[in-house]
Amino acid sequence: MKKSYIYSTVLFISLLILWEVIVHVKKISPLLLPAPTTIAEKLFTLLLSGYFTPHIFTTLFEIISGFFAGVLIGIGLGLLVAQSDTLRLVLKPYIIATQAMPKVALAPLLILWFGYGYTPKILIVALISFFPLFESTLTGLLVVDKDRLMLFQLMKASKWQTLWRLQLPTAVPYLISGMRVAIVLSVVGAVVSEFIGANEGLGALIIVAQGMMDTPLLFSAFILLTAIGILLYASIYAIEFLFFKKYTSYRRKKS
Repeated sequence: MKKSYIYSTVLFISLLILWEVIVHVKKISPLLLPAPTTIAEKLFTLLLSGYFTPHIFTTLFEIISGFFAGVLIGIGLGLLVAQSDTLRLVLKPYIIATQAMPKVALAPLLILWFGYGYTPKILIVALISFFPLFESTLTGLLVVDKDRLMLFQLMKASKWQTLWRLQLPTAVPYLISGMRVAIVLSVVGAVVSEFIGANEGLGALIIVAQGMMDTPLLFSAFILLTAIGILLYASIYAIEFLFFKKYTSYRRKKS
């Protein structure tokens, strides 16, 4: 495993060196493609000056708030729909329709209703992130072992006992997997919402950098968004390791 990390690092550094060499040899304008050293200089200068700080906190707030709203909606709907075949047949087409709906087209309408504050951005993030959690919750609750389910029925366990002691432990790996997908989509949702209407945030900063034709600033904002996405994705792994390791490891061994 350690070797793979070394190989990845070597590949990354090699690509950066190649990029730097190509820019200087071909004399490419920084307006089109700045060198990695130019981007790094811009990034660290603005980080140290505190220029990026309010934009990072704004985007993080939108991501985390929207993600938690998506978690509540997705898991809540998944739990509800899993308990009834009729409810599943009635509601699932509408839930799928909300996912198929282009969120970029919906963003101006939400801004019209709720203004340019945090609310429309958090709603867009929640709409984008809830579906993977709904789908993973529903799948996890419905793939319980038939023999164990029959045993619970023979023991006359209530629906609540079956859900709490059998279905939820089985669903945990699926929930964690859904959370990994949802947290990455939350970053996308926050940026898209800021593209539509915002004066603060890394997405808004990308629009500003584009208007100013400041390509190093644009790349710097992109790097920060990538770093945020990676850190949030890693945080889901940390949550899994700290709280749900026994459930996820059991599922991996079983599969």
